[in-house]
Amino acid sequence: MRFVLLCLSLTLTASPSLGQQALGLVAPEAVANSGLLQHILPRFSLKTGIRVIADEAGEMSLSAGPEGEPVFARDGVVFYLSITEDSRQERFRDWLRSDIGKRTVESFTPDQGAPFSASFEVAQDQIELVIDGNVILGEELSMTHCGRCHVIGPKNRMNGLGSTPSFAVLRAMPNWSERFEAFFALNPHPSFTQIEDVTPPFAADRPSPIHPVEMTLDDLEAIIAFVSVMDAADLGAPLQLQ
Repeated sequence: MRFVLLCLSLTLTASPSLGQQALGLVAPEAVANSGLLQHILPRFSLKTGIRVIADEAGEMSLSAGPEGEPVFARDGVVFYLSITEDSRQERFRDWLRSDIGKRTVESFTPDQGAPFSASFEVAQDQIELVIDGNVILGEELSMTHCGRCHVIGPKNRMNGLGSTPSFAVLRAMPNWSERFEAFFALNPHPSFTQIEDVTPPFAADRPSPIHPVEMTLDDLEAIIAFVSVMDAADLGAPLQLQ
């Protein structure tokens, strides 16, 4: 009897799904009533040991977007998954977007209605980004403050550091404007950058290691305006990770 109880105890301890709280997933009726979740969630749990259940109070949610990341579609409607900063939720998202996750979604045959597809295109609204600022001044300030590390353009193409991206490369990134707007908070800039009325002064025991970059918010706005009209670098097709 002791041997049987010991084996049962070891079995329960080794089961990751029993030792962890289930992740809750909120889904709209179009998904919840289709039977898709009953098809994919047990398969994900079997593969990873992470239990996911349909739960109206769950921290993960599926919606018709546009918040979150697109994971599958049906009848022309794309469904997006929103998660929090949790490694298990990230694993569920990554599984849905993986080849095996996509095949699992597409292998489901609903009793009624069209099947779900994991191969789709998300329509991107073309929004013209209008930025106020002095473009000419922005180029001058970029050369003065940023040109010692970054290649700004043809004028200093031989002077930038090889370890720092050029402005053209930064401009090609989807979130380029956010990067520039908050550059002073992104390493290594905080150690040598001062934005008037925004950043705190350098600590007395930690002065700037180089001649500090000092500017106003109007200066930063001018730089962003300059970057907004420059040609982005052609970075080619994005990498496809398997």
